[in-house]
Amino acid sequence: MRPAALCAFLGLVATAAWSAPPAPPIQHVFVIVLENEGYDATFGPHSKAPYLATTLVRSGVLLTQYYGTGHYSLDNYLAMISGQAATPETRDDCETFADFVASGTTPDGQAVGRGCVYPASVRTLPDQLAAVHRSWRGYMEDMGNDPAREARTCGHPALGAEDPTQKAEAPSPRVPAGDQYATRHDPFVYFHSIIDSPACAANVVNLDRLAEDLASRRTTPAFAFITPNLCHDGHDAPCVNGEPGGLASADSFLRKWVPRIMASPAYREGGLLVITFDEGDSKVVPNPAGGRLETYAGEKCCHQQPGPNLAPFPQTVRDGDLTTTFLDIGGDRVGAVLVSPFLAAGTVSKTPFNHYSLLKSLEDLLGTDGHLGYAAQPGLAGFFERGSSDVPPPGARGAAASDGG
Repeated sequence: MRPAALCAFLGLVATAAWSAPPAPPIQHVFVIVLENEGYDATFGPHSKAPYLATTLVRSGVLLTQYYGTGHYSLDNYLAMISGQAATPETRDDCETFADFVASGTTPDGQAVGRGCVYPASVRTLPDQLAAVHRSWRGYMEDMGNDPAREARTCGHPALGAEDPTQKAEAPSPRVPAGDQYATRHDPFVYFHSIIDSPACAANVVNLDRLAEDLASRRTTPAFAFITPNLCHDGHDAPCVNGEPGGLASADSFLRKWVPRIMASPAYREGGLLVITFDEGDSKVVPNPAGGRLETYAGEKCCHQQPGPNLAPFPQTVRDGDLTTTFLDIGGDRVGAVLVSPFLAAGTVSKTPFNHYSLLKSLEDLLGTDGHLGYAAQPGLAGFFERGSSDVPPPGARGAAASDGG
C-alpha cells in the first residue's frame, strides 16, 4: 500500500484496539487556548473559523466530546495547569488580584479556601517540569503593551489590587497598538510558586518571543502555552482596535501562527499542537422583570467533581441588570483539535475529555512525576491512554496543514 493510501486508511480508524508502529516520543507540546465558543458554533457546518474547523480538523484528530470545566474563564485556565477546581473568586475571574487564603487540602489535592493567587505549596505543571528538567514558557499576546497596566514579562496586578486588564485598552497616542492582554487568560501568574521565582520573568513573556524561540529545537520549550489577546482569542467582537473579533479574528490568528509552529524544527521532529476553547457560550434573553437573563448550561463530562470551594448548583449571580444562572459545574462542550506529524490525519474521537484530561495528557507526554489535583481522578482518560481513549497514539504520520482554508 502506498504511503498516502496508508495514511488515509489510518485516518478512518479510531478504536481502543489501535495498533501502530513504534512512536517517536512527543518532545514539544504547543497549546493554544481560544475563548467562549461551543462546539456547534466552532466545528459545525457554518463555522466562521474555516481554517480551524476544516483545514486543521482534516489534518489532525478532532475531539468531539471535549468539555470545559467551568464558567467564566479563569477557572478553566487554572484547571489546565494545576488540576485545581474553582473558588468563588476564580469562577468570577478575580477582578481583585487577591491572595488565596487556605484552610487545608483535600485528599485529592484540592486547596480549600477563598481567593485567587495560590500559595507556593500548590504545585503546577511548570513546577513538575522543572523537577524533571523540562522547559516551559507562556506566550501572552500584548502583555506589556501598556507598562502602566502590566509588565512585559510576568505581567499581573499588584496583590490586593483591582485588575485593570479585565477590559481591553483601545489604541491611543500613548499606547499606539492598544493593550488587549487579559491577566485572567494567563494562568501562570496565579501561583506564588511561579510569580515569586525568577522563572516567571524568564518564562511568562510576550507572544513576540515565540518566533525567536521556534528558530531551533534547542530554544523551543517542551511546553508552550499560547494565549492570544482579547481580540484574537475570539473573546471580544468587535474589538477595540476595529478588528471584527469572534471566530473570524481567532481563525486569522491561527492562520498566522500555526504554519510557523508547524514549520519549526521542534514541531517537525516531535511536536504536538493542541487547540481548544476555555468554555462554551451562554444564552442571554430579556428578563420579564427587567434587565437580562443569562444562562450557562454547565454541561460536564468525566465524572467531574465540583471541588470543595463552591456552593451546590444551580447558582444564581446578580450584577446590575444582569442575572446569571449556572445550572451545573461544567464549562460545556467546546471540542479540541490535536495536530502532529505523528498523528493520523482525519481522525475523529468520541471519548469524553475535559481540561483535567489535557493536564493529565501533558504530564504523561512530558514525563512528569504523577498527576496534579483532579488530573489524578480515577478513571479520567488521557488523550492517548490505551483502553480508555479512542485517539490513535502518536506513530502514524498525518498530512501537514496548509495555510489554506
